[in-house]
Amino acid sequence: MPPTDLITRGYELVAARPASLLAAVLALAVVAWHPTWRMTRTAVTIAHEGGHALVAVLVGRGLTGIRLHADSSGVTYSTGAGRGPGVVAMFLAGYVFPPLLGLGGAVLVAADSARAMLWIGVVLLAATLLQIRNLYGGLAVVVTGAVLVLVAMRAEEDLRTGFAAALSWFLLFGGVKACAELRRGRRRGRMRHSDADRLAELTPLSGAVWAAFFLLVAVAATATAGWVVFAPGGAPA
Repeated sequence: MPPTDLITRGYELVAARPASLLAAVLALAVVAWHPTWRMTRTAVTIAHEGGHALVAVLVGRGLTGIRLHADSSGVTYSTGAGRGPGVVAMFLAGYVFPPLLGLGGAVLVAADSARAMLWIGVVLLAATLLQIRNLYGGLAVVVTGAVLVLVAMRAEEDLRTGFAAALSWFLLFGGVKACAELRRGRRRGRMRHSDADRLAELTPLSGAVWAAFFLLVAVAATATAGWVVFAPGGAPA
């Protein structure tokens, strides 16, 4: 595509979907700037551990609790067999769950269902809260859920839609960054007890391959969300 056509296409996107573009830019700024990422990353950790917990229940494991820590780390405890497809699925779910949630949110926002997206988030947070086993984790989930309830019930429609869109993009970009940090940490000799390393113990694939797979899923989910929102015929939010 010639440069002039690219410029014209970019102008059309800005003119047709300014709110969607602004939400994406704001979310990217929050994720890219270290101070804001450090303050908000716990939301991605909640989704990460929630993914582990949800899949653990779905594959029939006993879920015994979730702990979230102030350094944005977390752990999900479950009982059951130490090997097998169920354990693989549980460890696989963590890093891919935030971007997949973000993709689902973007689809709902594009379908003019921002309120539904927020209430689904509240339900998932409520289910997560029942499994939290430490004070910081409980406070983090309660505060996050309270913000979603407040926006869903009190915000004007435009603000509600913009917030839901920004949250979706935050989970997408945050999911990509978390996966990139995992790969970088492993290359530097850190994070050797990550989900990727546990999967390496359970499968023939190496931890590096699993970390690359997590990043591929996150990038693919983000690209798909971009296509849903910004492709010709997408929602004019």
